[in-house]
Amino acid sequence: MRRARERAFGTVIFDCDSTLSTVEGIEELSAGHREEVEALTRAVMHGEIRLEEVYARRLELARPDRAAVQALGRRYVEHMVADAPEVVAALRDAGVVVRVLSGGLLPAVRVLAAELGIAAPDVAAVAVRFGDDGSYAGFDAASPLARAGGKAEVVRTWRPTLRPPVMLVGDGMTDLEAQAVVDLFVAFAGVKDREPVTSAADVVVRAPSLAPVLSLALGNDGPRGAAYDRGQAFIEDGMVTFTSRSAHIEAALTGG
Repeated sequence: MRRARERAFGTVIFDCDSTLSTVEGIEELSAGHREEVEALTRAVMHGEIRLEEVYARRLELARPDRAAVQALGRRYVEHMVADAPEVVAALRDAGVVVRVLSGGLLPAVRVLAAELGIAAPDVAAVAVRFGDDGSYAGFDAASPLARAGGKAEVVRTWRPTLRPPVMLVGDGMTDLEAQAVVDLFVAFAGVKDREPVTSAADVVVRAPSLAPVLSLALGNDGPRGAAYDRGQAFIEDGMVTFTSRSAHIEAALTGG
């Protein structure tokens, strides 16, 4: 007989790009400079250069107007990772606090969050400015999310309002940087597997679905349903790996 989890996670924080959605927003906005922007993004996500060294450069190459950013929001929704809506809905139904923490552009990220039922105050991303004609006019250069270590800063600010324990789910180095200020860092490698991130994470999900997050957050006493059952199946099939820091979670989920 499987043991029930001692406690569920009270908060789950999701990254957006390559986590809630398969889209990498800045690359979508940089059609004319895609190769250069992809290279810069890859270097940041692998920890080769710091985010603040490239954030302004990527946006200056892209110069996205209001219409392009709104269209990006729609693409986020159209390309959500499998089971994302069901997982977020089940977490919220279970009383788990769900937030989105992204280095992407705030108007686009909020479109995806709204589709998932996550209110605007529960979304942190980088504000962008437009001219009266809708043209690109810059971004919030003071945002912590436009520099290295920024996600950890935001989580520290959020902590008094979060229900513990806190789980963070993301795919990149900027997510890993916040590992020390959460109770569990889950590397989501179902879209992009970034070895420097997955090698240091507490848990790695390599399934092409966010369903395992539901099992991780609620334990084996979570509510039955298609997404929860898929998450359990992915875990049992070895699509989720654990470290010593998360061994107690693995034991509870697998009966080991």
